[in-house]
Amino acid sequence: MNLKVFLYFLFIGVFCFSQDSEKKAGRTIDVNQFYGSILLHNPDISHLITNHPGGFIISYSRKTYGAKKWEQEYNYPDLGYSAVYQDNNNSVLGKNLGLYVHYNFYFFKRNIQFRLGQGIAYNTNPYDKETNFRNNAFGSDFLSSTYLMLNYHKENVFKGLGFKAGLMVVHYSNANFRAPNTSTNTLALNVGMVYNLEGGEEMAYVVNPTKEKITEPIKINLVLRTGLNESDVINSGQYGFYIFSAYADKRLGRKSAIQIGTDVFFSNFLKELIEYQSIAFPEQNVSGDEDFKRAGIFLGHELFINKMSMIAQLGYYIYYPFDFEGQVYNRIGLKRYFGDKVFGAITLKSHGAKAEAVEFGIGIRF
Repeated sequence: MNLKVFLYFLFIGVFCFSQDSEKKAGRTIDVNQFYGSILLHNPDISHLITNHPGGFIISYSRKTYGAKKWEQEYNYPDLGYSAVYQDNNNSVLGKNLGLYVHYNFYFFKRNIQFRLGQGIAYNTNPYDKETNFRNNAFGSDFLSSTYLMLNYHKENVFKGLGFKAGLMVVHYSNANFRAPNTSTNTLALNVGMVYNLEGGEEMAYVVNPTKEKITEPIKINLVLRTGLNESDVINSGQYGFYIFSAYADKRLGRKSAIQIGTDVFFSNFLKELIEYQSIAFPEQNVSGDEDFKRAGIFLGHELFINKMSMIAQLGYYIYYPFDFEGQVYNRIGLKRYFGDKVFGAITLKSHGAKAEAVEFGIGIRF
């Protein structure tokens, strides 16, 4: 099975199992059309930005009403699924079709909606050295994808029918699973209609003014991460990597924790890259004997949402024998807790906006 397909189904499963069954109330469907531009985040894709992409989004969402503490803490968000079709209006880039899991968060008396969606997309015309060598944005058929929407959102204007409009950003990348991987980011305007499947009927929100207090001692986390990736040298091969992480975290309350820790990286694609550069680019003064291993220290933050959490970490290599993308690295992603101690994680490790790998991890917190 393609790694990206596996990532998608694992991601869907993580979200689905993190939620208990609830009454099917407050279900909505929305349909949006969008039109925008591909951002020039990297000069290497300038030849691909020739027209304005457009497309549509179809989404299903289910409201929460505060049956669980976390729902009240986050102002009763929605959970749902989305399908995105994007025509890049460029024969080299082709078209993208994506499936996503999303959260909707609300602000300003629920008139402003922020949506975060994560999933997988299929590209109809990826890089091929013979038939499509100009597409250096997408090196594989399947891409990881994230989209964000910030909309004015008004429901039940007339018999369960409402509308929404605003801005959205869609990101497509295979996270260096296969080269090339310059990726694209589309900034677009969207407008659409929202329909409440209950005809506008709402349940009452559970309001509990008593805030849940969580106090914990400092916890230790041990994590093993792994996956496959490739260097930016096309057809250099995909290699497995292993990352061992140890860090301490301290809860700051119901929602947040801060982290400090260390990573040790065994990135086998660097072995091939070191050998390649030592032979092909003698002016870079790479001997070929450099160590492919790296070690870093990092600071992080964890945002807890029910049994899920979102992590963001910023690190610095303290052992860095071979220069690859700089000494500062970052990691973002999701964790899902199975009980009080064991968790799984899907994270993206990168250097600034330059992705290195999608990491699949399992860990223990004690």
